[in-house]
Amino acid sequence: METRKDMKHLKTAVASAMLLLATLAHGQAYPNKPIKLIVPYSPGGAADLSARWLAEGLTSQFKYQIVVENHPGAAGNIGTRSVAAAKPDGYTLLLGYDGTLTINPSVYSNVGFDTLKDFVPVSKIADSTLLLVANNNLPAKDVKEMIAIAKAKPGTLDYATTGVGSTPHAAGEMMNLQFGIDLRHIPYAGGAPAMTAVMGDHVKMVYTAVATAYPFVVSGKVKALGVSAPKRSAALPNVPTFTEAGVPGFDLNSWFGILAPAGTPKQIVDQLQGAIKTVVETPSYRDRYVAAGLEPVGNTSEQFTGQIRADLTRWDAIVKKAKISAN
Repeated sequence: METRKDMKHLKTAVASAMLLLATLAHGQAYPNKPIKLIVPYSPGGAADLSARWLAEGLTSQFKYQIVVENHPGAAGNIGTRSVAAAKPDGYTLLLGYDGTLTINPSVYSNVGFDTLKDFVPVSKIADSTLLLVANNNLPAKDVKEMIAIAKAKPGTLDYATTGVGSTPHAAGEMMNLQFGIDLRHIPYAGGAPAMTAVMGDHVKMVYTAVATAYPFVVSGKVKALGVSAPKRSAALPNVPTFTEAGVPGFDLNSWFGILAPAGTPKQIVDQLQGAIKTVVETPSYRDRYVAAGLEPVGNTSEQFTGQIRADLTRWDAIVKKAKISAN
């Protein structure tokens, strides 16, 4: 019995020593100073929340602070470009969002980065449930009633998003195509300002992440019309899916993940991936994500890369069909 325990401890020690040697072979142990995590959107939205929770967990593991910096603008392109140009040493990371990385390249003639060439995906943090929220004055209690109003009064309803080319923007255009309506798109610099606009009745609706809308829905400041996901969000269990509201065939989620500049050493990428996986699987952090309508993932770099490639192809076809352009 003791021999088995000793062998197990020995194997663990050997594995740890090998990892340490691999890291030291490229200089000092990583990390040995604070790490910047760039969020290309305004504070307060789902992307910002995801980044700050992850930063807290990683700081606990690494003993060096993960500093979150918000660099909003151009639908996430500005902050994303800054990471693409950063030194590939593991000390500047990107909070990647599927809209910026897989839709913007098809929407903008020059986004200033190449998703596949300028970055190495580290790990997907979480899948994000999308929610259609309305000002309380809109006379519709769900998506089906909203569509009826949009058909009766074409061009009178609008919706806010985190910007041109964002996942909610593309999703809104998909709704226009699929349901034969004309919702007008109003872009904002992030989820928080878009929510403020809806509460102030400057726009009638916002298509955003559950994590962004949650506190405003539960407080009654806005009303939720439905989630565009196959199942209800654990954070808002009383809000129906589009299908349950009588609008089948419209299932769409979003995601957030961590990427590093291309050329970042594999051992650093692997170390970060393992640390991210530990954070999102830790019950206290996992519960935060789930409560906010986010489903933690923590997959491998290879798995994350595969999804990004597939999403680039998928969204390019949708953007062309919907004729979405920021040019």
